[in-house]
Amino acid sequence: MSGQQNQKEATRERILQAAEEVFAQHGYHDTLMDEVGQVARASKGGLYFHFPSKEALFYALMDRLAAKLLREVDEAMVGETDPVSKVQSALETALKALSRQRQLAKILLLQGYGLGSAFEKKRLEIYERFASVIREHLDHAVKDGSLLPIDTEVTAYAWVGALNELIVRWIHTGKPDPIKRSLPVLTTLFLQGVKAEAKTRTKRTK
Repeated sequence: MSGQQNQKEATRERILQAAEEVFAQHGYHDTLMDEVGQVARASKGGLYFHFPSKEALFYALMDRLAAKLLREVDEAMVGETDPVSKVQSALETALKALSRQRQLAKILLLQGYGLGSAFEKKRLEIYERFASVIREHLDHAVKDGSLLPIDTEVTAYAWVGALNELIVRWIHTGKPDPIKRSLPVLTTLFLQGVKAEAKTRTKRTK
């Protein structure tokens, strides 16, 4: 990569870091591109070269934050050996990351609703990326007999949907606590019940 290309990438990264700070502070609608440029120490031309509109900047930021969250999930799953533990680790990591970074959660889940269908499309795209990770390991768990045969696509999206609703409610009300209350309940609903049922069926067939 040339020096000029490196400089462009560095400028783009500074802009995204600044955007995360400014969007978190003011929300999408009250954020000004000029303020993002000032925080990023980027010229107006440089800012609009990388992001021709505030909407484009916001969507790029959503992609960046989603990628960061997925990296954390992937890193957490590396230390687990069986598919069920990987899925549980993914849920726990996502809940902890979003509860630790409330503003990040707001940007990913709430701030773009005024943008209409375009925001909804982007949000669903991010959901699909996370659900595909969950589904992959659910498939492995079914294949190795850790879980009963289930519709892993429906289960993965049910997880993501439940995660979304709990985090959104927590953002608005501060309740329930994502780690102390939500995580144990979600684990019971989506993992322990299926595993217990599988063990029961095994005993009945002996």
